[in-house]
Amino acid sequence: MTDRDPNEPMTEEELHHIVHLPKVELHTHFEGMAPPAFIRGLAKEKKVDISKIFRPDGSYDYRDFWHFLEVYEAATSVLKKPEDFARLCTAVLEKSAENDVVYQETFISPDFCGGGDVGAWKEYLHAIEDAATAAERDFGITLRGIVTCIRHNGPDQARAAARCAAETAGGFITGFGMGGDEKQGKQRDFAWAFDCAREAGLQLTTHAGEWNGPQEVRDAVEDLGVSRIGHGVNAYTDIALLEMLAEQDITLEVCPGSNVFLGVFPALKDHPIQKLRDRGVNVTISTDDPPFFHTTMRQEYAALAKTFGWGEEVFRELNATAIGAAFCDKATREAITKQLERK
Repeated sequence: MTDRDPNEPMTEEELHHIVHLPKVELHTHFEGMAPPAFIRGLAKEKKVDISKIFRPDGSYDYRDFWHFLEVYEAATSVLKKPEDFARLCTAVLEKSAENDVVYQETFISPDFCGGGDVGAWKEYLHAIEDAATAAERDFGITLRGIVTCIRHNGPDQARAAARCAAETAGGFITGFGMGGDEKQGKQRDFAWAFDCAREAGLQLTTHAGEWNGPQEVRDAVEDLGVSRIGHGVNAYTDIALLEMLAEQDITLEVCPGSNVFLGVFPALKDHPIQKLRDRGVNVTISTDDPPFFHTTMRQEYAALAKTFGWGEEVFRELNATAIGAAFCDKATREAITKQLERK
């Protein structure tokens, strides 16, 4: 299978077909998918003033990644009750379905849903799962949840998140992961939480190699035993690590638009996703926090097709890789695979 010549013009018909392909998305943050209008509306209902986190055009406003984390937490502060999260679920899945996403996994943090209390977490999760079931019926999109601890909240809070994950593993909750500030602590500091989740039968992923170098990715694999890496893009500078990732069938949840928007790479043409593919590393495409980074899955596909000359075959291959790495059961994987194979 060969990629298109990036210098060969792509017809509008070819590009239209590519951007409308059915898609699998593995790396999204549940609250990070919240449309700004949804958050503004909820804040107005609750009479909470968070106007400072928005630009005049209504979009989210922040300076850099670390300020983004502050804005993200301010936006999520208006999500107080299980029904708020149910409404959020409906809003984000409708947007994803509009971008032809047929299967999506999302990171959901007990820190935001009950503060790590198992009883409260179950109430939030029940509301989210009910909304996801309705969205699957109404929009044709399947959602699965990855319980996520937040790195900069520390190992103790991560243990609480892992207990929540273990208590609700199976069915809707199929994975455990970690997000947050990669500059805080080490991957191994969270080994207890990941061991707890693994013992509960959950599959594992963690953010690594977005802001730190390749050693962070190696630590994630060796210290936490994950099968997927969130981002992982800075692994491209370490050939031995790339060989290890390929040999161990570790999948990278790559979010090109997010990486460029936040300045990890200056432009999409400088992004190492093609280099990773060339080295045999499993890569997938996701939007991360799409309204924060002014992107959608259709926009990601269009940009990648134009920048790297990827044709339809490449995107079908990427989706096959994604559903192969998805944290879902065999029946779901087979059903989604059939959807991906449609012309």
